[in-house]
Amino acid sequence: MKRLLAAVAAASLLLLTACGSSDDNSTSGSSTVKVNFGYIGDYNGSSLLAVADDQKLWAKHGLEVSTKVFTNGPLQITAINAGDLDFGYIGPGAIWLPQSGKAKIVALNSLGNADRVIAQPGITDLAQLKGKKVGVPEGTSGDMILTLALKKAGLTNDDIQRVPMDASTIVAAFASGQIDVAGIWYPLLNNIKQKKPGLVELAKDSDFTDNSFPTAFVGGNNVSADKITKVVQVLREAMDYRAANPDKTVELVAALLKQPVDAVKADAANSQMLDSKTLDGYTADGTINKWLTGLGDYFVGAKKITSNPDPNTYYLGDTFTGAASK
Repeated sequence: MKRLLAAVAAASLLLLTACGSSDDNSTSGSSTVKVNFGYIGDYNGSSLLAVADDQKLWAKHGLEVSTKVFTNGPLQITAINAGDLDFGYIGPGAIWLPQSGKAKIVALNSLGNADRVIAQPGITDLAQLKGKKVGVPEGTSGDMILTLALKKAGLTNDDIQRVPMDASTIVAAFASGQIDVAGIWYPLLNNIKQKKPGLVELAKDSDFTDNSFPTAFVGGNNVSADKITKVVQVLREAMDYRAANPDKTVELVAALLKQPVDAVKADAANSQMLDSKTLDGYTADGTINKWLTGLGDYFVGAKKITSNPDPNTYYLGDTFTGAASK
């Protein structure tokens, strides 16, 4: 009898151990893995999430997602490092954060042309920025486009009255005339134009042809490889659906963001969306590394980072391309 009881106890212990060995953050009694995902409420930042939800891609790959909207990329990386998010979306102006080791890029998303330096009516040239009060969301693509524009005009941050503020605050501050100039992006710029239709666009991404401005999805440094692969599989499928169904994707984003379809369509036109096959090719031939190295050179010059790291240390290109066969 003692031997029988010992055998039963050992079997019970083995069963409990097996039940406790499921993936991190999995739901109790299920193999579904929980994922906390941040995004920005524009077409670039939300289109793949809208598609993944509509096409049930999360469940297909054994994921249960919880999403939260943010106003910029740096806030999401702060949340990732605080343990509140697993993944997030960033614009090109926040690429310096994974370059400084704060996160890993798990997938690229698009090439942006949504960033602008805008000015109050009467300011018609970049040279006139000298002495002006300029609102800028620190560490974002608004910061990046402003810095590039100042350099083009032969100016520096010391030549302006730089006012750090959140992107959403810039909308009200510019509309009320509290600031003269701003580094900002679409679709927030549409909100400003409704209140200040005479504003002047002094600079945009496409003015700087020596640079490419990729947007990206990032993951925390401590997120498991299995979870990253599952998320990348979702993103890849969503990218290809978006490429094949652009009008439907616009409708899905409009529903998610509760915005008019025409406004979302106009926002989408500001960027070049990338699909998985294109990104596989750009990963293999070094194009993505070239983009990231170019941005790294800019961020070193802008004093966001002290040295330009090898993109292979923070872009998980092998994981992205490898997810195609799984």
